[in-house]
Amino acid sequence: MSEAIEHAKESIHHAHHAERHEGHNAARWIAVLIAVLAAVLAICDMAAKSAQNNYLTYHIALSNDYAFYQAKNARATMRMTEISLLESLPNAAGNAAIEAKIKAAQAQVARLRDEPGGDGMKQLMDTSIQDKKKRDAAGHLYHAFESVVGLLQISIVLASVAVVTRMNPMAYGAGLLGGGAAIYALLTALHVV
Repeated sequence: MSEAIEHAKESIHHAHHAERHEGHNAARWIAVLIAVLAAVLAICDMAAKSAQNNYLTYHIALSNDYAFYQAKNARATMRMTEISLLESLPNAAGNAAIEAKIKAAQAQVARLRDEPGGDGMKQLMDTSIQDKKKRDAAGHLYHAFESVVGLLQISIVLASVAVVTRMNPMAYGAGLLGGGAAIYALLTALHVV
């Protein structure tokens, strides 16, 4: 990011020099174009970094949800094994102590699988589905803003070359490309694209 801003600053300086010493009047307007493109570039780069941080945050949350789900599943499986073992004992039928242990284990399995208002396996699955959607949306934003950043950098280079070569059509192309990139960034930020 800082390289692009440095390049934009150099281009503005070169445009100012060309306008002052060589009488190239369009250089002033190209310098303004470069400054605007650099400002939009800085904003879009910040948006890309923010989207990337959000992506990583939701990815970590999703990983945590999955690990917690696995731990609860392992505990539920252990309790199911305990229930099977207790039920297979020869004196299990009619033994109140064994039946109480079986009922307690069954209640714990039910709570591990579904705990309304808590963090049962069902609730963890629902949370992970929401985190996955948020992560994927943040990833889409990141890639879109990274594309915009690349287009804006190309626009700045084209505008810089237009100052050096005095080819005004190249500056118009830079303005169109940069404007299109800015519109795409706005549509992305508004979640239209």
